[in-house]
Amino acid sequence: MQELIASLLDKLEKLPSGRRYLLGITGYPGAGKSALAEIICERINSALSQVGALVVPMDGFHLPDETLRRRGLWELKGVPETFDAEGFVSLLRELRASPVRVVRCPRFDRSIEASIPGAIVVQPEHRLVVVEGNYLLLESEPWSEVRPLLDEVWFIDSSIDEIYPRLLERHILGGRTPEQARLKVESTDLANARLIEQTRPRADRIVLMPVERARSSRSAD
Repeated sequence: MQELIASLLDKLEKLPSGRRYLLGITGYPGAGKSALAEIICERINSALSQVGALVVPMDGFHLPDETLRRRGLWELKGVPETFDAEGFVSLLRELRASPVRVVRCPRFDRSIEASIPGAIVVQPEHRLVVVEGNYLLLESEPWSEVRPLLDEVWFIDSSIDEIYPRLLERHILGGRTPEQARLKVESTDLANARLIEQTRPRADRIVLMPVERARSSRSAD
């Protein structure tokens, strides 16, 4: 991790004035994307002695539950079709094209299972934006428009055996019974993981979760 942070700092130092660096973090559901993104920002900000990095999760673009129910997709929440992919692409374009402007981004709140518009505020001083999400490397449209808007993408190395108990715990904490959690994992999460696995070769780096944060990633991501 120290080597990766040093590499990012070097890239930020060489970044032209008025430019943001967009780093993507992807991997299986439950692999620890949110935790890794936070680690990166903490270490970058500590090294810079200022707030220069911020996390913008793809999860803020979950479609509202009422929309999913109307489309018959509520039970499949989390698959690519349950996100506002076009809105996500538009945000990435704005982050890249408007580095000296404030950009407001939605944040997904798991406690209410809904997105809060404008909850994340990217300021001009945020020269590194860490974008984390499941589908950053999908080749199907409109997801295929995401990768060209990111400077690089890291894929977290994980396995089904590692993520399975984390996903069960996440769904149980979210209010499902153990049996409902198992059905959700096996019907949606594992299918998503297999889809995401196909995008692994397109990543710029395959990375491991730092040992000190591996456990904290269970309820995050």
